Amino acid sequence: MRSRSAAIAAASVLSALAALAASGCAPQETAGSASGPSSSAAKPGSCAADALATKAKGKLTVGTDTPAYAPWFQDDDPSNSKGYESAVAYAVAQKLGFAKGDVVWQKVAFNNAFAPGAKTFDFDINQVSINEDRRKAVDLSSGYYDVRQTIIALKNSKAAKATSLADLKGAKLGAQVGTTSLDVINDLIKPDQQPSVFQKNDLAKAALKNGQVDAIVVDLPTAFYITGAEVTEAKVVGQFETPAGAAKEQFGLVLDKDSALTSCVSQAVDALRKDGTLAAIEKQWLSDAAGAPVLK
Repeated sequence: MRSRSAAIAAASVLSALAALAASGCAPQETAGSASGPSSSAAKPGSCAADALATKAKGKLTVGTDTPAYAPWFQDDDPSNSKGYESAVAYAVAQKLGFAKGDVVWQKVAFNNAFAPGAKTFDFDINQVSINEDRRKAVDLSSGYYDVRQTIIALKNSKAAKATSLADLKGAKLGAQVGTTSLDVINDLIKPDQQPSVFQKNDLAKAALKNGQVDAIVVDLPTAFYITGAEVTEAKVVGQFETPAGAAKEQFGLVLDKDSALTSCVSQAVDALRKDGTLAAIEKQWLSDAAGAPVLK
């Protein structure tokens, strides 16, 4: 007959196992055991596709905004796997064990993706920067893209020819209030004249287009969007290094608050970063970003 202490210990083990199963992402199987998305022996609570509590059984529902602009997507069609974020979404899906045909795309307005409330997608991918305010309303995965701040100017302007921070000292610069873009101007470029500060990037873009400022600082994805779709007569002049000791700005996948999928999705993103997949996708689809000179 078992002792009372042994019975208590056994009950504790069973309780811990139940808690792991309820977490939505139990530890991976030990070496030599059946594991991974293709294993028919996948256990409930694992990160295998057939064990994940997705919105639709056997499907992975991914949200993004419309129109879906290059270079994040191509031809306004997230489902073609072309463009950085489309390729990343399918790479995450594959890591989780979903075939391409099992990925279902859903249109979700940018602000709605991380607004409070239940979501109709499993995760959303739409250049959403990770920050603590957003974490109050939604879950955010590990970062799948490291963002850099950039400067854009009209192609025929003097600022467009800048190759260093010193070349920007005499320029009239602008940025949105309360952004890391404005911090770059004040703390890194340190121009001779006070920068113009705008309530919204739309006002900064209008000022650039009208010649009220020589150049504006925005994050890299915004620079892509502006120069590719809104102010096509402007160009990305260069990008800036993250200051030593500062936290990197990153994009994360958006999930329901306290989603059972968050841990598994983050594990997939981490694996893609570790094995070089994210770097390879970035090289393929964001070559313009890699080619933009770093201004020092």
